[in-house]
Amino acid sequence: DGMNVLFIVADDLRPVLGCYGDKLVKSPNIDQLASQSIVFSNAYAQQAVCAPSRVSFLTGRRPDTTRLYDFYSYWRVHTGNYSTMPQYFKENGYVTLSVGKVFHPGVSSNYSDDYPYSWSIPPFHPSTEKYENDKTCRGKDGKLYANLVCPVDVTEMPSGTLPDIQSTEEAIRLLNVMKTSKQKFFLAVGYHKPHIPLRYPQEFLKLYPLENITLAPDPWVPEKLPSVAYNPWTDIRQRDDVKALNVSFPYGPLPEDFQRQIRQSYYAAVSYLDVQVGLLLNALDDAGLSNSTIVVFTADHGWSLGEHGEWAKYSNFDVATRVPLMFYVPGMTTSSLSQGERVFPYLDPFSHVLGLVPQGQSKKAVELVSLFSTLAELAGLQVPPACPETSFHVALCSEGASIVRYFNASEEKAEEEKDGCGDTYRCFNEESVAFSQYPRPADTPQWNSDKPKLKDIRIMGYSMRTVDYRYTVWVRFYPNNFSANFEDVHAGELYVVETDPNQDYNIYNNISHG
Repeated sequence: DGMNVLFIVADDLRPVLGCYGDKLVKSPNIDQLASQSIVFSNAYAQQAVCAPSRVSFLTGRRPDTTRLYDFYSYWRVHTGNYSTMPQYFKENGYVTLSVGKVFHPGVSSNYSDDYPYSWSIPPFHPSTEKYENDKTCRGKDGKLYANLVCPVDVTEMPSGTLPDIQSTEEAIRLLNVMKTSKQKFFLAVGYHKPHIPLRYPQEFLKLYPLENITLAPDPWVPEKLPSVAYNPWTDIRQRDDVKALNVSFPYGPLPEDFQRQIRQSYYAAVSYLDVQVGLLLNALDDAGLSNSTIVVFTADHGWSLGEHGEWAKYSNFDVATRVPLMFYVPGMTTSSLSQGERVFPYLDPFSHVLGLVPQGQSKKAVELVSLFSTLAELAGLQVPPACPETSFHVALCSEGASIVRYFNASEEKAEEEKDGCGDTYRCFNEESVAFSQYPRPADTPQWNSDKPKLKDIRIMGYSMRTVDYRYTVWVRFYPNNFSANFEDVHAGELYVVETDPNQDYNIYNNISHG
């Protein structure tokens, strides 16, 4: 009880991490965190796009309750005055601090990252954030471009730095302020990478020689994929290097050598992120706070790297919805430390290949909407009540139940044994399920299919993921009153995880699975 919280959220990071079994990536610092944490291998975002996902997990409400499916409304004005996770900690005596991209900036967080409701002091944004989409990538001709693939010489960048480097420096400064202040803190640090553009210090390319980079295992559009389910990756088409390839809309494909370059740069950006996380956790050790601070590491959603012939997020597939999720809780996920013992020494990805394994792992299907309740329980605060079916008028409640009950991995086996299932309903109830959803403007891919504005949404794909299945129905949606008509099904998808882990063979229409 009464622990600090360090909440780290990456942008567009799918679980390509050593601790998730990826053999290619170099992520020693996040793997080291995992080795002291409970790691969830089946964690999912509620919508695979930045603002809706972040508002959902920061308020503990699903997108149908925040009514944010795009970027253009602020829930407190548009829907209901919902309390947020940081606000709840603040109201319970914590100093709450935001660094980098935590809320999605702009209308959806009132142009203030929901300050002063959520944060004790105004949120910090790196000064070089504004150059993210500028022409800072040097092409072969020596000119500058706004590319997707963008390894850079940091010394040539504006102010000689990059946003995530600045965020790490500020977060470390705040940790050092907090260690002397004796006040409990909730520090949220939002990193920009590996969000596009894939702009990172060029030395990280050395970790990933192009000849070691494979294509996605399924780089084609699956034969039975309903066209409404496909996302045409419009955002990467607007980058200078992709534009020059003149790829046909909507299905492409991108040339294979360029696919490899994107995958290579995504991995390089992940290793750059790993270094930032390593420096931050090392500073937590230096400040003597590792024994009294809960650390959470996650992402707002995943990112497709050519699977199903798709790039970017904007879909209901695992590659877009699945995220890393781990919790380090001193004394719970690890034994207590002796004074001055280091938990997170910085590991250099260029020299350290340790192959650390997670401290504990849970295969339960869990959702980011559960973060609010889970962190409240871990910190010893009263867990927000479960929301009633309609909760627009309820300021404090959560639609995601705490997942602390899954933290003891050995109990998971016992659960399975005692579920002899005399009571079929309870058995059915025990199965963990993660829900996601994605809006579309039409049944076929359009220029706005990836990010339709609310008024243009005509279809909503509601998706559920259990340990064994991914099931999605695309139904008629009415944006004027936020209602879905489940009688009007436009398309469906059903994938069996065991035999089809990449979700390439849609068996929704197979009679045998009726």
